[in-house]
This record gives sequence, structure tokens and C-alpha cells, in this order.
Amino acid sequence: MDIERDFYKSLLDNLYDGVYFVDTERRITYWNLGAERLTGYDTEEVVGRFCRENILEHVDENGTRLCESSLCPAAKTLRDGQPREEEVYLHHKKGHRLPVAIRVAPIMSPDGKIVGAVEVFSDNTPRVISKQTIGELQRIALLDPLTEVGNRRYAEMNLKFRLAEQDRYGWPFGILFIDIDDFKDVNDRFGHEVGDDVLRMTARTLAGSLRSFDLVSRWGGEEFLAIVVNVDSGSLFAVAEKLRKMVEQSKIAYDSENIGVTVSIGGTLALKSDSVDTIVKRADELMYRSKAEGRNCTTLG
Repeated sequence: MDIERDFYKSLLDNLYDGVYFVDTERRITYWNLGAERLTGYDTEEVVGRFCRENILEHVDENGTRLCESSLCPAAKTLRDGQPREEEVYLHHKKGHRLPVAIRVAPIMSPDGKIVGAVEVFSDNTPRVISKQTIGELQRIALLDPLTEVGNRRYAEMNLKFRLAEQDRYGWPFGILFIDIDDFKDVNDRFGHEVGDDVLRMTARTLAGSLRSFDLVSRWGGEEFLAIVVNVDSGSLFAVAEKLRKMVEQSKIAYDSENIGVTVSIGGTLALKSDSVDTIVKRADELMYRSKAEGRNCTTLG
């Protein structure tokens, strides 16, 4: 029996996807190596705890917490015995939000009773930069070395391309100027190493929350710029709000504290008359309007 159990454990551990089991009380009883790799949490940190303790803190794209409510996919499957698939965002141990596709199925006893559930989750990041691409970006100095998203030069190059594309084909796009609120306070209170971790967390959350054909770059300091294509004002606002909520739901553990930040966002659609300077200036001014209105909000214009 031990040999059979070890065989299945080895099989599950060799899956790239994350796999974990819960009992009827939603206590985690198994956590494979794929789950460790995707979340940053070791087996010892997870097994024996309840998923409703918000280890992964699943949220939907509106930032709604699922694990603490009846919306939890595992809880629903334990109630009705129905398998289900959903797209959510989990909390990585390093603080950022990771988009995952999850599949939940009931575990049944021989007499047909629900005795637990299994959840399989996979990285749903729409834009995964390959090692080869990262190496190329580093070679031509277009990658920000701290956050591993594009740098300001990369953003400017893409803005020029999108403006030319709009002029030639009429394809619309918008930009979002994103600034971390009260970032100086984080550095002053916790030090620059933690500040760097917050920058990395924010960049990864932003990158993971965009569509495959959009991009985000670090503009400088605690500022980021996202280029969002094929949008009108309504959909640009929806993208901005999704980014804002995902950052708000991200945090890193430091000593006994959980450190989180919010962002203020200014967004604008590109005009026929725009240059790189004019569109960025307009979005920057709108971001400062969000700051003036209390931070952690989006202003479009």
C-alpha cells in the first residue's frame, strides 16, 4: 500500500500544475510540488491548515475575496458535488497576485459520499516572457532589472509604434499612468529592500492582470505605465479598475506584518494629434487628480 501511495505521490509531484486536496472541513491534506512552485508556499506551511484561513486568498477580477464566503469554488463543490472551473487570482507568498485557472472536483467514498475535494490550478498569466525574450530585452537594455518588466525606453518605443499604428490604421489605444501611493512611507518605515520587494510585487501583479496584447513598463521610481490597445473609454476604465483592485489585494509578509500598497491611476485615450510627450503628460496630470481625490482611485480624461 505504501508503494502504491508513493507512486501516486510521485506522479502528482511531477505535474507542472498545482494540486491540493481538502477534506469536508476544507482542511488541506495534500499539497504537491507544483503548488509549491506556483505559490511559493512549502508543504509544511500549508498542510493541516484550512483553505478558508486565506492562505491563497483567492479573489475574482473585481477583488472580491472568495475563500471567506460561500463563493469559494471548493466549498461549492463540497456542498453540491459538482465539478467546476473558474479563473481567479491567488496570493503568492512574495506578495503579488497570480492569475490561475482552477478546476475543482469532489472526492467520493466507495458508498458515494463526498469526503473531500481536489483542486488543480495552473498559471493563467496571459503574458509570460520567456527566458529567451528576457535575455534579449536585457541585451538591448529594454528591461527594468529590478521589476523585470519593460523600462521607460521600452514604453516610449511602444508608444511611438502605437501612435504610428493609430495614425495609419485608426486602431485605438489608451495608456494608464500608475503611481504607488505613499511609497516614501514604505521606504522610510521598512527600508529600501522592502521597498524594492513592493515594487517587484506591484509590477508582477500589474503584468499578470493585463491581457496578452497589452503591456506594462516601469516609467521611473514608483511609477508604471500601461499601454492598453483596442479600447474605448469604458473598457479602459474597466482595465484600470481591475489593476487597481489587484494591487490593493496584494501584500508581502515582513516580520509580523503584511505590507500592502494602493495605486493612483490616470488614464487617457490617444488622440490623433498626440505625441509620446503629450499623451504621457495628460495621463500623468490625471493621475495627480486621483491623488488629490484621496488616492487609490482612477481618473480618466
